[in-house]
Amino acid sequence: MWSQGRFPTGHRDSMHRFAEAASRLGFPAVEINYVIPQEGVEELLSSNHVSVVSLHSPTPRVKAGGRWSDALNLAALDEEERARAVRLACTTIDYAARAGAPYVVVHLGGIETEGKCQMFESERRLRRLFDLPAGRHGSGVRAGEEVEALRRQALLERGRGALQNLPQARRSLADIADHAAAKGIAVGLENRYHYHEFPSVDDMHELLAGYPSDLVGFWLDVGHAEVLDRLGLIPKRRWLNELAQRCIGAHLHDVDGLADHRAPGLGDVDWSYIARGLPAEVPRVFEINQETPEDAVAAAIPFLRQRGLL
Repeated sequence: MWSQGRFPTGHRDSMHRFAEAASRLGFPAVEINYVIPQEGVEELLSSNHVSVVSLHSPTPRVKAGGRWSDALNLAALDEEERARAVRLACTTIDYAARAGAPYVVVHLGGIETEGKCQMFESERRLRRLFDLPAGRHGSGVRAGEEVEALRRQALLERGRGALQNLPQARRSLADIADHAAAKGIAVGLENRYHYHEFPSVDDMHELLAGYPSDLVGFWLDVGHAEVLDRLGLIPKRRWLNELAQRCIGAHLHDVDGLADHRAPGLGDVDWSYIARGLPAEVPRVFEINQETPEDAVAAAIPFLRQRGLL
């Protein structure tokens, strides 16, 4: 993620230069993000500067059926779209096997509204209220009758939508897990940034129950958990309180308001509960946006070490 636009060469970014920079800043390994094209993936696989610990599905980024690979929904009702998304996830697993990377991170799709996988209007309105500028409602509206009504509406929308799309997500996971098992790769199901996306905490319990821990596990995204907690939709502590024993990896990034993917130390996440609950042995991937300067990326390592995360 951080590499995007920072190492331009021709029509894309140089992953050789990114790998050199990552190593220089103190990172011995990287996760290949789903925005990286095939040429960039090949560069990273051949790098002698960093190893690859995980790939974020669907990698590499390609056009499939006229759409970018990351736009396809693994929970789609349209069987052609779902099958195409599964094939791309399996391709990611194949690349992980080539890279010697033990993990693939998966977004399992989401609920479709009017044929599209898109944010609920109730969540959109909650975000607008949260972000209201100072002077109108202080620092935004976080409580009250309107907010509670929107949260109830979001819960109803999710309950209805999950009835149609969650079975499709479950089918896709079964297909992906079969392929991953044959390749010796573990699948990490990531908690998501939007409420219409799978899985919720309860979904995660249900989905993981059918698989051994070394095949399918929970991949904690700290920023996503924080944002949905701030919106009052999913309490952030539930993820590790209930699922720490199934956690196989984590995306670490800070949050400012509802803006995530900040370098740790450039937001106001409470890292103490994460340090207590995150298993010591799982990989910590720094998922930081491309606008973050090098010094802040490097400073994130001692920042989290001081807080017991590393």
